Amino acid sequence: MATPYNVDISKTPKLKLDSVVGFGGNVASGMHIHPDGQHLVYTLGSCLVIREIGNPRANEFLLGHSDRVNCVAISPSGNFIASGQTTHMGFQADICVFEYHSQKLIFRMTLHKVKVQGLAFSHDEKYLASLGGQDDNTLVVWDLSTGRPLCGGPASSDQSLCISFFNNDNSKLITGGHGILRVWDIDVVNRKIHPTDVTLGQVSRICKTILIERTDNYAYIGTSTGDIICIQLNKTDQGCNGTLRFTGPQKKLIQGVVCSALTDNGEILVGSGGGEVSLLSPQDLKVLKSIRLQGAVTSVSCHGDHYFIGTNKSNVYYLNARTFKEELRQTCHFERINDICFPYGLSGLFATASNHDIRIWDASQCVELLRIQMANLECNCVAFTKDGKAVVSGWSDGKIRAFGPKTGKLLYVIHDAHKIQGMKRVSGSLTGVTALCVDNKNQRLLSGGADSFVRVWKISPTSQKMEVSMKEHKATVNSICIKGSDNECVSASDDGSCIVWDLNRCMRRGIMYAQTYFKATQYFPDESQILTTGSDKKVTYWDAHECSAIRELEGSKVGEINTLDISPDGRYFITGGADKTLKVWDYDEGCVLQVGLGHSGNITKAKFAPDGETIVSVGDEGGIFLWKIDKDNLTAPSYSP
Repeated sequence: MATPYNVDISKTPKLKLDSVVGFGGNVASGMHIHPDGQHLVYTLGSCLVIREIGNPRANEFLLGHSDRVNCVAISPSGNFIASGQTTHMGFQADICVFEYHSQKLIFRMTLHKVKVQGLAFSHDEKYLASLGGQDDNTLVVWDLSTGRPLCGGPASSDQSLCISFFNNDNSKLITGGHGILRVWDIDVVNRKIHPTDVTLGQVSRICKTILIERTDNYAYIGTSTGDIICIQLNKTDQGCNGTLRFTGPQKKLIQGVVCSALTDNGEILVGSGGGEVSLLSPQDLKVLKSIRLQGAVTSVSCHGDHYFIGTNKSNVYYLNARTFKEELRQTCHFERINDICFPYGLSGLFATASNHDIRIWDASQCVELLRIQMANLECNCVAFTKDGKAVVSGWSDGKIRAFGPKTGKLLYVIHDAHKIQGMKRVSGSLTGVTALCVDNKNQRLLSGGADSFVRVWKISPTSQKMEVSMKEHKATVNSICIKGSDNECVSASDDGSCIVWDLNRCMRRGIMYAQTYFKATQYFPDESQILTTGSDKKVTYWDAHECSAIRELEGSKVGEINTLDISPDGRYFITGGADKTLKVWDYDEGCVLQVGLGHSGNITKAKFAPDGETIVSVGDEGGIFLWKIDKDNLTAPSYSP
């Protein structure tokens, strides 16, 4: 019987997030230059990252959300940062307001359902306005002195997408969305808001962004059709209304306007879904300068002559206002990361595998050292050889490819290592080669595939020959681990079995069954035990010789566990999965010591660095999270079993 899961996440000590690599490029306007001009604030998963401009390593984070951050706003003085999240259908989505200098959460505001679409601060920072998503579609004005709602109501009959306060009046704001643009007057005394529709005539647009120039006389509305609408704002005794002045530019931006910002001299900087960054004149909306970047432009931010641009390919560019020449400042994976590995005995480097590419990173500086790209292919697994002379990888086309770790040069290819056709896919989203392991003498390579085979390859720089193909599994092989003596290995599969293979006789020595899809397995450092985990949310200790279960722990309440790793000294192990929480366990006590919060999706892989001081975890959001282990404070909690 499994030991009950009795972990209270809120009371469990938190793992220190040391640094991150990544940028949430899919969040519109998710990156801002802080008003101090020295820091970038941007989203990554369920956290906000504060990074000093010019320093590639981010070490300040704002944590408080339970799911993916969907919008960000910074107050004019920079004292407050507000962020809204998206969550599951039927649940309420939180707004978190942080105090910038102390980096503390001061308010958690909960009214909107499922998604917070947009946020805006008033110029005097008395109020925060928020828009709900499609399932909510309400406008709420919050009092920042108390953190309580002041007034609110339905934003429109159709979905609203963007919001902005006036620059000189805290009682007026504008919202825009599907075919509608509204100016709102806030009645603080009676706690009500009153809308006035902007007259657009025959023009019908989906409004994506709102910019109000400094005198509050004109507003510039970015649309999904790729043009900008200029609105004149007319203040009357009855309130404020708007009338259409003109539209531009003449040649519309490809795939619509996604983000926009006003420069210090009043010009309009816009980014489009087609990768264009254009500088427009406020008088006639003509294009003054333009440049095309890789990926859809989702964030533009200005500070003096410095522009920072973010794309949905998780690239951050610096753009000089005078030359309008781009410079790549930051890059990362923009899709799910499938695997991570360290070279043998070296903690300063690690490699990650994702869709289309393998990247090698400097762990101390958090910068990319090498990128190996393969178009239209997904890398499922990656491993360094023990001598560090090759990076071996398994791909979705069923081939094993080895590359030089310094140059990225292709060393060899094993064609048809595993089948990708003519088989029934039982489970999982990966095809081709799904698991790899290199022996300790750099002579053999073990691979597992979606075709359920475990194969042993004799490798050398000049030849790669299959020694044996072992067929016992009935589904995808997810993990392979080899003993230090190279005479035995264990494989974990979706068929509910883990098989211990005798590599001398090339046959099964033992088997372990459970009602689960086994996702990960590993030998204890002294190789007396085997640890496994999978879709049943349990972590199981097995006797390595008898292949019998010794102990079973409940590892999670809400989602399957995708990965585990044991520390080099054997004192701890880590798990991560669909509950988005990284857990550090005491191996002997079987209790959770610390938890790491920051991922907004499945944790697909987590590894201890060879020195045991750092943990690296990756997931569906494409971010790389580096955690620091404080072993002095790793003690069993009072509620441990």
